[in-house]
Amino acid sequence: MKPRFEIVAECRSTRARAGILHTAHGPVETPVFMPVGTQATVKGLTPRQLADDLDARMVLANTYHLWLRPGEETIRECGGLHRYMRWPRGILTDSGGYQVFSMAALRRITEEGVHFRSHLDGSQRFLGPERAVDIQQALGSDVMMVLDDCTAYPVSESEARESMERTLRWTARSFDHWRRSGSDAGAMLFPIVQGSMFAGLRRECASRLVELDAPGYAVGGLSVGEPRPLSYEMAAACGEVLPRDRPRYVMGVGMPHEIGEYVALGIDMMDCVLPTRNARNGTLFTRRGKLMIKNAVHARDAAPIDETCGCYTCRNFSRSYLRHLLLAREMLFGTLATIHNLWLYLDRMRRIREAILTDSLPALLRGISVGGAVSG
Repeated sequence: MKPRFEIVAECRSTRARAGILHTAHGPVETPVFMPVGTQATVKGLTPRQLADDLDARMVLANTYHLWLRPGEETIRECGGLHRYMRWPRGILTDSGGYQVFSMAALRRITEEGVHFRSHLDGSQRFLGPERAVDIQQALGSDVMMVLDDCTAYPVSESEARESMERTLRWTARSFDHWRRSGSDAGAMLFPIVQGSMFAGLRRECASRLVELDAPGYAVGGLSVGEPRPLSYEMAAACGEVLPRDRPRYVMGVGMPHEIGEYVALGIDMMDCVLPTRNARNGTLFTRRGKLMIKNAVHARDAAPIDETCGCYTCRNFSRSYLRHLLLAREMLFGTLATIHNLWLYLDRMRRIREAILTDSLPALLRGISVGGAVSG
């Protein structure tokens, strides 16, 4: 089956839409939040927990990290990433562009691609647009990303344009290579809109990428230190230009109360390490906002993390017990905390989707406060 995107409902008051991303590994209902499984694992959870307990429909894995260890050929020989990690549903792979961005001291960018030293053993490596596609094809992901040039914040408009133009040239090479390989029937390749925090550059970049007639489009270069209103503005600027009938993916966002705002701007897909990373560090999200489980006030608290939550953790364990596990550095804490935080994100996205289907999204969003609380 050729991958495709289907819109099933649209909000009359916002740009939000509910859809289905049809992949070779099953349908993915959108809008969708994708748990991050950088190293072919969502830390602390089994694939069964992700699928059966949390009903995650798609996860994200990282090309850069899997290329360095264990290597794409190892994964290919083991039957591809789905079989390797025993995950039967959708997988999106990031190209490694953000990792390159984050290790400025170890890399050198040229027109051909990026030369860098491995953070694992110091070996010299090269990642170009074509190579990034080849690696992801070996991994066998459902959605692949082009190699892009992600800028820091803040940068000048001239620096942002230079980065954007390089991203566009790399994207053209990526798509030429992908289409020549004949693999465009089984997986999707998304280009990435760049342009830093300049709305005009974002619109220009999106407009030029539309000419590729890509199966979907991503918005990158956000959550790099800019104020959140700027992130919303850039996502909105891209949404004004990107085609209505293709999925839109904003990379690396956001806090629980922010995901609905991006959906209202017409975004269909998003991912973020916050729910899993914060869980392992003892920060738990609730309908009333953040809860720091290590605080002494929870030492004898028999209540669950969130009385309204239906996750396995909240149905079975107290704040007191979870605090004990964290302070005792027990591995179980990370699992139970991650289950809860991901449940909150995934359940909230399910509620957002249902609100789009029933044309009640604005009312739902009005009930979500800045702290993340939901009324009712």
